[in-house]
Amino acid sequence: MALGDMMALRLSQSSASVSSHLDDYSGRDDAESLRRVSEVSALCSPATATSMSYLPHTLVLCELRHEGFEAFLPSGPPECGPVSKWRPKDRMKTGCVALVLCLNIGVDPPDVIKISPCARMECWIDPFSMAAPKALETIGKSLHAQYERWQPRARYKPLLDPTVEEVKKLCHTCRKCARSERILFHYNGHGVPKPTANGEIWVFNKSYTQYIPLPISDLDSWLKTPSIYVFDCSAAGRIVKAFREWNLSGASASASRDCILLGACEAHETLPQSAEFPADVFTSCLTTPIKMALRWFCSRSLLCDSLDYSMIDRIPGRQNDRKTLLGELNWIFTAITDTIAWNVLSPDIFQKLFRQDLLVASLFRNFLLAERIMRSANCSPVSFPVLPPTHQHHMWDAWDMAAEICLSKLSSIVKDPNEEFQPSPFFTEQLTAFEVWLDHGSEHKKPPEQLPIVLQVLLSQSHRFRALVLLGRFLDMGPWAVDQALSVGIFPYVLKLLQTTAMELRQILVFIWTKILALDKSCQVDLVKDGGHLYFIRFLDSMDAYPEQRAMAAFVLAVISDGHRQGQEACIQSNLIHVCLRHLQLLNPQDSQIEPLLLQWLCLCLGKLWEDFPEAQNMGLQSDAHCIFAPLLSEPQPEVRAAAVFAFGNLFDMGSDLSSGLGGDDDRDDVEKCKAELSIVQSILQAATDGSPLVRVEVAVALGRFAFGHNKQLKPVAASYWKPQSNSSLLSSLPSLANISSAQYTQPGISISSQIGPVLRVGGENMSTNRDGGRVSASSPLASAGILSGSPVSDASSHHSDPGILLKENVGNGGISFSRNFVPDNPIYSQCVLAMYSLAKDPSPRVSSLGRRILSIIGIEQVVTKAVRPGNGGGLRQGDLSAPTTSPGSSNLVGLARSSSWFDMSTGHAQLPFRTPPVSPPRQNFLSGMRRVCSLDFRQHQLNSPDSRLADSLLGSSGFLGSAERSLLPQSTIYSWSCGHFSRPLLTAADDNEEISPKREDREKYALDRIAKCQHSSGSKLSNQIASWDTRFETGTKAALLLPFSPIVVAADENERIRVWNYEEATSLNSFENHEFPDRGISKLCLLNELDDSLLLVASSDGNVRIWKDYTQRHKQTLITAFSSVQGPRPGIRTTNAVVDWQQQSGCLFAAAEASPIQLWDLDKEQLVSSIPSPEINISALSASQVHGGQLAAGYVDGSVRLFDVRAPEMLVSTTRPHTQSVERVVGIGFQPGLDSGKIVSASQAGDIQFLDVRNRTAYLTIDAHRGSLTALAVHRHAPVIASGSSKQMVKVFSLEGKQLSIIRYYPTFMAQRIGSVSCLTFHPYKVLLAAGAADACVSIYADDDSQPR
Repeated sequence: MALGDMMALRLSQSSASVSSHLDDYSGRDDAESLRRVSEVSALCSPATATSMSYLPHTLVLCELRHEGFEAFLPSGPPECGPVSKWRPKDRMKTGCVALVLCLNIGVDPPDVIKISPCARMECWIDPFSMAAPKALETIGKSLHAQYERWQPRARYKPLLDPTVEEVKKLCHTCRKCARSERILFHYNGHGVPKPTANGEIWVFNKSYTQYIPLPISDLDSWLKTPSIYVFDCSAAGRIVKAFREWNLSGASASASRDCILLGACEAHETLPQSAEFPADVFTSCLTTPIKMALRWFCSRSLLCDSLDYSMIDRIPGRQNDRKTLLGELNWIFTAITDTIAWNVLSPDIFQKLFRQDLLVASLFRNFLLAERIMRSANCSPVSFPVLPPTHQHHMWDAWDMAAEICLSKLSSIVKDPNEEFQPSPFFTEQLTAFEVWLDHGSEHKKPPEQLPIVLQVLLSQSHRFRALVLLGRFLDMGPWAVDQALSVGIFPYVLKLLQTTAMELRQILVFIWTKILALDKSCQVDLVKDGGHLYFIRFLDSMDAYPEQRAMAAFVLAVISDGHRQGQEACIQSNLIHVCLRHLQLLNPQDSQIEPLLLQWLCLCLGKLWEDFPEAQNMGLQSDAHCIFAPLLSEPQPEVRAAAVFAFGNLFDMGSDLSSGLGGDDDRDDVEKCKAELSIVQSILQAATDGSPLVRVEVAVALGRFAFGHNKQLKPVAASYWKPQSNSSLLSSLPSLANISSAQYTQPGISISSQIGPVLRVGGENMSTNRDGGRVSASSPLASAGILSGSPVSDASSHHSDPGILLKENVGNGGISFSRNFVPDNPIYSQCVLAMYSLAKDPSPRVSSLGRRILSIIGIEQVVTKAVRPGNGGGLRQGDLSAPTTSPGSSNLVGLARSSSWFDMSTGHAQLPFRTPPVSPPRQNFLSGMRRVCSLDFRQHQLNSPDSRLADSLLGSSGFLGSAERSLLPQSTIYSWSCGHFSRPLLTAADDNEEISPKREDREKYALDRIAKCQHSSGSKLSNQIASWDTRFETGTKAALLLPFSPIVVAADENERIRVWNYEEATSLNSFENHEFPDRGISKLCLLNELDDSLLLVASSDGNVRIWKDYTQRHKQTLITAFSSVQGPRPGIRTTNAVVDWQQQSGCLFAAAEASPIQLWDLDKEQLVSSIPSPEINISALSASQVHGGQLAAGYVDGSVRLFDVRAPEMLVSTTRPHTQSVERVVGIGFQPGLDSGKIVSASQAGDIQFLDVRNRTAYLTIDAHRGSLTALAVHRHAPVIASGSSKQMVKVFSLEGKQLSIIRYYPTFMAQRIGSVSCLTFHPYKVLLAAGAADACVSIYADDDSQPR
């Protein structure tokens, strides 16, 4: 079970008591059932009832999808970058080996004085045991054989006691044979003098009477690169030093020389002469490491008395057979030397020396042994590149133990060759050490040194499963762990394991590959090349695997197909489409046990298979994939819905033009494809109003793809919504507006000139007046010329619709032609245009930007206008909107007039610039701006004009999608975002409860204590003003909110500015705008998750909801989600009087507007889950119970009040009409404090407050509070007090018995200006504090008389 499911189960159990009782009456609405609920609630213990009902455990909008959504950066598998350093840039092979031996057996070099007894063995052969020529030849053959064990396929060319010319010829021959491969040059100089100080080695003349020097620079110029040199001679450090100086001096022309050098000792050192070592001890360590290591260890072990060297030569087995003693020793040695190197070398050096070339890797492993052994003889081997000392690394102790265990068994094994082989405990112990590190290690600690050993263990079938499980645990620690595992060389091993058929390895291998591909997408090529995709298809198709694991297999297959045509083709040939579709059909979306992750990745996998692959798209359409996907659009998880839309969108063929048929079968195929795509887009349109911006982003992307393939049909449909103006003469007067003085519009009450009519649309309910008294004549061309009726929806929308879509018929291109069955007035195309327009006006900035891009695809220009905030000076100033340049003979201002007829104007105190966004080319300014115009308008590009570059470039000359045009399309992010899931820990869920729990517990204790005090504070008068805050809102305070656990008040104004204030310290904490184009005002402020990390819900009057986190931190506020909670009376038309309320216990947001149904949004699912039927009466107030989940009360403009319970089949519980005065509008409504679900307080604009008990369906108490001037009502959540405010600068506080507790009157300020009418009231959730907002922007906070003012 997922962590979220476990949490949901725990929370649902904790609150099951009260909810189960509420369910008893869910199907009935009679008074008896309500009384029964009250009785049951009364029987509950006070503490239990309070904690369960008043402190809900529901948490919403805290998923990963809400982290930085608006500023999302793809986190999918990267194709390149730092993570690809693990892959060697160029795999290399040593193709040729030159063995140069300068022994001159029988003649000692002049600069060497040998001791007696002296080291004599060369390649484990005594040169004095046979004739010198034969001994030289035998040693050469032995050295050849020793190297051949490490690189059997290389070409070996021995050269015995050579001259300079022979060495030169050998070098040229080797380079010719090796070509670009590496050459190994092995030099044994035991029979010649030491190298010179200049780095010259010695060879012979033809008669062997002289030593001839050979500069290292000549040798390097003959061998070229890449190459590796081994110098087994005294003072070898001189050669290495000279080579480094020569290489770094710039003498070599190449910028980078791939040369590696190994030397037996430092420049001042002489090779060991002790008889316990062979004469070529350095070569013996490099070519026969096991024999050399055991002989050296044996001489220092307690076993030396019972063993002789001859027994070491009789160790049974082969080095490449790990089930033999010799093979296991070699295996252990490899693991230990790899481990030492990985722990002490830098990643780059490790990759170069231990992973690029097999022979080089073997030599350097053995070089580590040579350093250990020769340092015991006071010699220090040298190398280029330089390696740090490793001779004292503690892993050598593990080797000594393994060697001792081996040698202790040796005598018995030699006596009885048939004795059963007993593996060493080395690997078991190292795996245990690795497991201990996993229990305590982290990214910030030293990496596990056993990682290379784990790599070696994968070769053993007996240890493989445990090693893979531990490796999986390590990879799960994060991308850093995956990168380290890849750097150590894990990739070829796990790639090879995909060929195994072992059932027990399937799950862990799928998990490991999931982690690898989540880090580095480039591995897709290797998988397809080796046929590894078949392994994951078989696993995905197996029903015995867990859904989460099959989701991982789907992820791997999606990455294989991501932007990789060979991968797509391989998966198609393996029938992956039918596998995925079959499992989507088998999975029942209604099954609560279904794993949403599997649904999500089946969709994403299919989407990646279809992406820009017409053959796969046709297969999907033929399999009715769109019908199988349709039910997924109603899944409760936004990720699943978004993935389904992503798959839908990738079924659109963007590589062909469906409107130009070729005749015959191709024509019929195109018609069928067009029908299928229309069916698909019809399904996609269902998600255009989804509550999650994650889903709507994918809808915008899918519609963009659809618009590319169907732009010839969408353009005329969009154009058909524009209605020509009857008074064309008005167009010629538009330029004169630029010369009109802006001063004439600064005074309220002035009649607006008829010349400005064509570019204005009056907002509000009354066409003839605006808020400031400015008037527009009813006879103005604004009304008479039909300009106001150019709505993209209908004529009746001119008053309430947002400024909309401006299109122009496609003139100048020869007209519009339609082929075959493409009907321009297809209702689906109409719905698409409206959906695109809706997305362009989306409350989420990210969605709206994508919406505007898809509108540009069908030629609709963007004209963005933003209100200049009041306070910047009055009047009008010249804006940024200008006329397009058109071809001669056309109307110069036709595009402008059509665009301007959609401007939404309601005058205010601010000037407004009109401006075009960056996508529109700059044009000459000529039109003065207007005050408080705030809209987003669109105008179709004139295809022959210079300002149509965007639309024309998007469509191209042929309408086809090219590589350049593709970058202009809206890009999907659900795949990249979903990939991030697998980069996070999966085996151990990240549970933050331990950190959150103390904080929540403290808050719960505080809340319970305050609730108890509130319930006994019946005499609170709230007449003591403890704080007063001038918000500096020009339009007054529209809404306010007191935070429960900190002395903070949040306020908002008509222009949707939000300001946060600490009323104890009297300091401003933050100020920000709810969005860029506010033109409706704030309807409500709510607090989500108040007992945890609270979120601020800001509901605008147009029904748009935006939710913010970190809103109390200056400039740190983050928008986590936004959606439109209500739909207008008709599609595409937004409302202006939305009311909302939040219910934490159910996690639901209730929203309604005008006469529309009440919408029920589940914010956990981010989905509209229900609609409550509403009468044909405009709703004016809404309140959700904070105690009883699913209950809400609504007030209407006719004075009626209705109680709803969404759990009941009929939903409507009770209807009454307590307000019967002449002005009957319900201004405020709320549930009375306590567990009684039937008691409501309702206030009307007439000034009366009604106390209702819905079980009696009548008001049991009426208070005539303000007589026609009531503007606000607040009901305390727990204390038995209510407050009402009026437009007469007065607030009254009453008890639930109707007793007036206090009157708060506003007095003149020190500036002798009276404070405005009360605009909003709100109580503190757990204290008896009241915040009152006024029309003059002042917010005051009141408490009991005994409270101290601040």
